[in-house]
Amino acid sequence: MLLARSLWARFVWLGVALAAGGVLLAAPAPGQRKSTDPVPVALAWAQAQRDTIAASLPDGTSYTPVIFLDAHSSVGTAESKDGKFLRLMLTGADAPARQLRALPVGEHPSFQTFTLAGDVLAWAEGTDGGHVRLWSMNLRDSRPARLVTTDTGQAAFYQSQYDLVIAEGRLRWAARGTGGETEIRSVALTGGPVEVRREAGTWQLSAWPWLVDGVNSAAGATTLRNLSTGRDVPVVHARKRATTDCSPTWCRVVSLTGDGANRIELMHPDGTARKTIAGDNSETAIADVAPLDRFEVYSQLGPNSDLAGSTGLLVYETTTRRTVEITPSAGKILYRGGVLWWSTGNLESIVWHSLDLRTV
Repeated sequence: MLLARSLWARFVWLGVALAAGGVLLAAPAPGQRKSTDPVPVALAWAQAQRDTIAASLPDGTSYTPVIFLDAHSSVGTAESKDGKFLRLMLTGADAPARQLRALPVGEHPSFQTFTLAGDVLAWAEGTDGGHVRLWSMNLRDSRPARLVTTDTGQAAFYQSQYDLVIAEGRLRWAARGTGGETEIRSVALTGGPVEVRREAGTWQLSAWPWLVDGVNSAAGATTLRNLSTGRDVPVVHARKRATTDCSPTWCRVVSLTGDGANRIELMHPDGTARKTIAGDNSETAIADVAPLDRFEVYSQLGPNSDLAGSTGLLVYETTTRRTVEITPSAGKILYRGGVLWWSTGNLESIVWHSLDLRTV
């Protein structure tokens, strides 16, 4: 998302990033802020845990976080200093960086999706052969990573925190089946045979034990399915020419107003509690709907967004019905497992920032 830009624009952007510090924004005096204005994060969530993470490791290699344990500790990727391996690294404030896995760069490796349950981290990795393998590791002991299975089918990942799910002692994921089916696959975290459950249609995993359909539909979700009970919950579609994405609790409806502006709404799957939370130049920022059933994360385009390669990052809080400004200038925006993180900076200098929404 960080685009090439003129030298003048880089200086402007760097100044904004340094002044904002990611989240530590000076809050305006109460009398200077309208009740409908976004509340600065430092004022709204002063107790929330957050941190700033360098985009390089002590050995000088570039580091990209892919999942956070909390606001201060993360797992991410970095090439080895000699450029021969892509490493999976665990970093934190109280311990040196620790290598979890290393894959030869010559095999064009990728770490594709991650999930965390307690101390257990699981992930999918692949190489240029195209085959996906699932691994797991207990991050609190010294045992090496364990290959869980190579029997992954045609695994389907959608940049959601639910692409991989650890539930009831098993690692679970969705895969494309034949004849318009979706395979819901699972395997014990210790390895063993893979169990396959087939569901007609195209589905993706949501909060366990739920599935949601509409992955390949312009209209989005129409049904939620509980795998434990077999119960289907229909999703109300109250607007034409809108895309609806759902969790078991909330649905996000994205549409255009009559004058062509964007509109983002939240509602329950049955259509109740419907509320417009953002409009004008707003855009969805993450795949997951209403993280923790409390927040909706979105971005706001500004007049210099195309030039600077950045957007405002905002969060709507469903319990208070207020909007919180996280930063006016975010580059990449990601979320997983309760932690929101984003980048600031430019092509020469990137800084990562984290906010643990579980501590709000």
